[in-house]
Amino acid sequence: MGRREKVFPMVLFSIAAHWLVCCYRAARKTRGYAFLRGNSCGPQQISSLHPSVTKCPSKGGAQTLVCDIQGTLLRSSSFFPFFMLVAFEGGNPLRALLLLLSFPFIWFLGDQHELSLRIMVLITFCGLRTRDMDTVARAVLPKFYLENLNLHSYEVLASTGKRVVITSLPRVMVEGFLRECLGVNDVVGAELQVVGGYYTGFVSRGVSMAVKHTAINELFGNSKPDVGLVSSCNPHDHLLISHCKEIYVSSGTGAVMPREKYPKPLVFHDGRLAFLPTPLATLSLFLWLPLGLTLAIIRALIGILLPYNAAIIAAALTGLHLRFQGLSTIETTTNNKNTRSTEGNKGVLYACNHRTLLDPIMVSTALGKPVTAVTYSLSKMSELIAPVKTVRMTRNRERDADTMRRLLDDGDLIVCPEGTTCREPYLLRFSSLFAEVADDIVPVAVDTKVSMFHGTTATGLKWLDPVFFLMNPWAEYRVEFLERMPSELTCTGGCSGWDVANRIQRRLADALGFGCTTLTRKDKYLMLAGNEGVVKQ
Repeated sequence: MGRREKVFPMVLFSIAAHWLVCCYRAARKTRGYAFLRGNSCGPQQISSLHPSVTKCPSKGGAQTLVCDIQGTLLRSSSFFPFFMLVAFEGGNPLRALLLLLSFPFIWFLGDQHELSLRIMVLITFCGLRTRDMDTVARAVLPKFYLENLNLHSYEVLASTGKRVVITSLPRVMVEGFLRECLGVNDVVGAELQVVGGYYTGFVSRGVSMAVKHTAINELFGNSKPDVGLVSSCNPHDHLLISHCKEIYVSSGTGAVMPREKYPKPLVFHDGRLAFLPTPLATLSLFLWLPLGLTLAIIRALIGILLPYNAAIIAAALTGLHLRFQGLSTIETTTNNKNTRSTEGNKGVLYACNHRTLLDPIMVSTALGKPVTAVTYSLSKMSELIAPVKTVRMTRNRERDADTMRRLLDDGDLIVCPEGTTCREPYLLRFSSLFAEVADDIVPVAVDTKVSMFHGTTATGLKWLDPVFFLMNPWAEYRVEFLERMPSELTCTGGCSGWDVANRIQRRLADALGFGCTTLTRKDKYLMLAGNEGVVKQ
């Protein structure tokens, strides 16, 4: 028997022994649980003995605060959806399905919080690459954390000087968000074992009562934290009650954090799921997947085979609603086009903001004719299945300008000056190149709504973007054509390319109710994927 054959049984034996010990410890805790529950503060007792977080005065200065994230800073007391996000986005659907199948057992354990957490950690992290977890923690989880923030708890947190979070959850899942978005100074959480760049699924150091006690003593010494936030649905927070000068109770049904009060604007995020994957929602997802794939094929065939007018009606019957506005304005100005100063019989340049790879197709559908689109770093698969002509840009400014002028001489052209998609209600900085090569420009405002999947990605397989969008049970595409840019407000009229681009960006933002930013494609990919977003051929 070789060395590898000898090592493998020993690894299996070690894992089995580890879980036997865990089960034995859990059984001992279960045995004494009735006594523990009878001598500790339950949720109702905590709520009745201490004031609500809404009654905490907003004090500035050097106050210190200690709290957990589960059920305190976040409105949700269950962390299962966030483990599901890691399993689905960082792992794969099979890992997510296994986690979903374990939920009945996790639910049955009830108050055995530590054992439930270890099971979720094992399924979610066993064999997961550390770099995949880093990507999920940076690009996926913050969006769902922000949407789940408790407004009143955050206001108390933001009013304090030193902020400490002690949680039994894996530190890698929460530390980045807590430090970068909420300004937390210290984060104490469970540490996971890592071997060769992969998680083993085991906890190398949990956060027990003794660990919490030691952490508080190391961080604050003999002094006590000024404020402690505890959850009304977590009786295990009684350690904080004895260590803090003031205690306030956070309700799991606290006020939702409005977007305008986010600690940092949510402009970029990644991941395929457009909903918080609770157990019931995740079950619906897996039941929908085979139907969704069939529906995506049907919708794609509708767009390829049917005439434009018939395709709009057929798409609506499948749940994909296309709403077009401003076409009458375009037709009127097109009839009067001869009154404009044109050179070389140039076509119309449609400048639209970028929501998904289907934007040029939807604009062409609204116009009732195929229109050429210029693209950046589009995958070969997307180019092959596109029902409109696509021309790849080289990112060489002079060469791309010549290409766009040639295309305009042949007919109309669709350009997305942002250079990349943006999911949130913001517009990225517009490139000025399109404004410098065209003098007949029509701004086009595009917006989408999805129910299950996002049709864009920065870290996944981009050729699947249209597939995921078409898999949504219900989706909406809105295309609004704005009035043509007057000649005096284009480069032909003496304006600079940047002035024209900024003016069009502002017009589109006002029409959509979005905000304007100076962020670029490079900023997006560096933030989400750690690269510049260029597809290698």
